[in-house]
Amino acid sequence: VKSEGPKLVPFFKATCVYFVLWLPTSSPSWFSALIKCLPIFCLWVFLLAHGINFLVSHRSASRILAGLIFSAVGDAFLIWQEQGYFIHGLLMFAITHILYSSAFGMKPLDLKAGLLMGLVSSSCYAFLYSYLSGPFTYLVAVYIALIGFMGWRAIAGMQLCNDLWTWTKLSACIGAMLFMVSDLTIALNKFCFPVPYSRFIIMATYYAAQMLIALSAVETRDEEDFRKRS
Repeated sequence: VKSEGPKLVPFFKATCVYFVLWLPTSSPSWFSALIKCLPIFCLWVFLLAHGINFLVSHRSASRILAGLIFSAVGDAFLIWQEQGYFIHGLLMFAITHILYSSAFGMKPLDLKAGLLMGLVSSSCYAFLYSYLSGPFTYLVAVYIALIGFMGWRAIAGMQLCNDLWTWTKLSACIGAMLFMVSDLTIALNKFCFPVPYSRFIIMATYYAAQMLIALSAVETRDEEDFRKRS
């Protein structure tokens, strides 16, 4: 907390600015896009504060940074989603989930967690299916598969059943779950029915998810050094 907390102060301030200004979504502008993306920009700075050499030499951290970059682009597209840019935002976040999955890695495999996430993802899509039409029928299916896979890799890396887990792995897991809650709320609100306080739920869980996933990169160096020694 002492070492990483101060680096996150700009993120918390930017998040407060977003919620205090609460700019209307009915009038999209570059200013509203900037305010929405500002907390993610601060997470870029948070990771860059650990040093360029650290990011270059540790693939997990650099992939999380790349994921945050694509997230910011996706956020900007979603500002103009009513003007036809929703699919563009969906694509940017799909790439983000691929990058996060790659950062979390495939070890340990944990097939039980994979089966659980498969069931959750399939259930979500089965519920949404009757509300979908046109290209969204398969685009949403692919997106759910990608975020479900990302969630699986985050859960598998946590390893709560033994003494190999760390707080950064736990933050990655919680972050992935919050990301899924945020995106599910978007899907329900857009395709199914109005969700009360949807915007607050979506953005609060989204910002928390991105912060926790960014935090998961902090211990990358120590983990990789440990694997090399082993």
